[in-house]
Amino acid sequence: MVAVSGSPSQPVILDRRRIQIAEAQSDGPVQPYHTARDLGVARGRVFLEECRDAWNALASASLDATIKRIGGDRVRSCGVLTGSGRPSPTLEATLASHAAIHTAEGEFFREIVSHAAESCGLRVCRIKEKELFNLAETRFAMPAASLQRTLDDLAKIVGPPWRQDQKFATLAAWLAPD
Repeated sequence: MVAVSGSPSQPVILDRRRIQIAEAQSDGPVQPYHTARDLGVARGRVFLEECRDAWNALASASLDATIKRIGGDRVRSCGVLTGSGRPSPTLEATLASHAAIHTAEGEFFREIVSHAAESCGLRVCRIKEKELFNLAETRFAMPAASLQRTLDDLAKIVGPPWRQDQKFATLAAWLAPD
């Protein structure tokens, strides 16, 4: 999560952090659809709903605490990057394909983030990641190379780590409506 104000020409990073959106059930990675596959369709469906309910609450509480630290009235919207993969039409089809499982997990976590933002009273702006720079070029009348340099240069202000996901989150936040 990166909270920003200003614009690419006058950037202000208010905060950046990882908000907790899921709890690991073991020492391994948090991959609910992988677990659901191992449980089978019926038990997997129940497991996914339990995860969704618990993680929606966890993410909402985590985001709410972060918004309060920033100064709640300053935060009005949330940009969420979306993937370009198409989810399978059924859980059965999803669990039958490893690629579909990864697509579903990405969408699952994006839904958790969107739900948390909406539960905190934020407007959610969903942006396809592959369209991010095209939209920003148009909105800010800056070429993609200049936008990328601006994002890279923010590392001097915020310090390491300053990864691609944080850079993209920054750009998405600037694109989200006030």
